[in-house]
Amino acid sequence: MTSPALPAVQPARHLAEVRYEIRGPLARRALELERQGHEIIKLNIGNPAAFGFRTPETMRLAIIEHLSQSEGYCHQKGIFPAREAVAMEAQARGVPGVSAEDVFIGNGVSELILMTLEALLEPGDEVLVPAPDYPLWTAAVRLTGARPIHYPCRPENGFVPDPAEVEKLWTPRCKALVLINPNNPTGAVYPAEVVEALARIAEDRKMVLFSDEIYDRILYDGAQHVPVATRCKETLCATFGGLSKVYRACGFRVGWVAFSGRKEHAKEYLQAVELLASLRLCANVPGQWAVQTALGGIQSIHDLTAPSGRLGRQRRAVLDGVAGSRYLSLVPPRGAMYGFVKVQGVPGFDDARFAMELLEKKRVLVVPGSSFNVDYRDHFRITLLPDEETMAEVFRRIEGLLQGA
Repeated sequence: MTSPALPAVQPARHLAEVRYEIRGPLARRALELERQGHEIIKLNIGNPAAFGFRTPETMRLAIIEHLSQSEGYCHQKGIFPAREAVAMEAQARGVPGVSAEDVFIGNGVSELILMTLEALLEPGDEVLVPAPDYPLWTAAVRLTGARPIHYPCRPENGFVPDPAEVEKLWTPRCKALVLINPNNPTGAVYPAEVVEALARIAEDRKMVLFSDEIYDRILYDGAQHVPVATRCKETLCATFGGLSKVYRACGFRVGWVAFSGRKEHAKEYLQAVELLASLRLCANVPGQWAVQTALGGIQSIHDLTAPSGRLGRQRRAVLDGVAGSRYLSLVPPRGAMYGFVKVQGVPGFDDARFAMELLEKKRVLVVPGSSFNVDYRDHFRITLLPDEETMAEVFRRIEGLLQGA
């Protein structure tokens, strides 16, 4: 007897415009090819462990030593030593008025982005988001029913936003302004005067200021990162950081958000964030024990980002690969661990089609630039994490594909 047909299970309508191509169809196709026995050079995700980077030993030992204290739930905001360490780091950087009570620990920054926006936004609200952006920010806004308003970070300006352009996009429906600095995907690091101007816009327009600073210590060529919380005093400011990138501990799933600036008018909002934190009970406990050690210890990332360090050398390999190409150009990344590469001189070039052909024909996985919420289709993003030899091979394969286009 044949079972009756079932009605199709449809996804929720509010997911229709939610995109995350970093782990989308290209990544799924790469997995299929791997299962067929092909070796894929994966440049789509900033996952240091996949390229042999190790979490500092002191952080691993801190987790081991506290395993017996990690078997139960902790407070919904996180363990006190971790929150206190984040607060003390903020104070050391010149951010006033931050205590452990102003810090939430999450299962990575990703969870905290979703929580803090869900607690704030209603359908019809608007949020100013950079373009290009890390696409979770746009996706998280859309999940609430609110609307992302993308302010341009133009290639000809080194992917640094123009505060005047940002302010022109403001409407009375805008409840928040998002910064990603150092920027993913471009590697731009915003000058102090730009950070200052963006903080003034948030204050003057009474918006919440969200600043994604997960790459704050991954800097090159003498670039200086200016925490926006040091410039934002007259509105609520939320600064996001974590262990994933600077400390090469993506799998620990430990991120934090620290609230600073004016807070007395935001009590109900902060209670709503705590409600959402309570609903998921707590963040991963073992990984939280590494936070105090990470923030208080030697910052080994500086050795890696130096010109002679591994990240410094690999960044140079990317710059050399682009310089040796007839078709590629790149604004040198001054922070983070990505290059946002432009393709030129190829008639009819389309970033999504190129990325699929590069995967199918050359076994290299990159992310199309249009995945980062820009309206042009002539860029792609790669991570700087592979060694110099691998990166040189990647550019040989890219050049071969473009020559045949």
